[in-house]
Amino acid sequence: MGPIRTDHDRLFKELLSTFFEEFMLLFFPEAYEQIDFQKVDFLSQEFFTDVTEGDKHRVDYWYKRN
Repeated sequence: MGPIRTDHDRLFKELLSTFFEEFMLLFFPEAYEQIDFQKVDFLSQEFFTDVTEGDKHRVDYWYKRN
């Protein structure tokens, strides 16, 4: 039997989405004041293209403001 792998990425995403408001208050208090947390909705993935380079990128976890 191999070693047990911990999915740190999934755990971090869960922590960030659960405690996003507290995280923003602690680390970015000025930005915290500008965010309506009732309208924050997390996305599982988002794709974007760097138009200048033509590269495609995938953001693994993001939030959008409604």
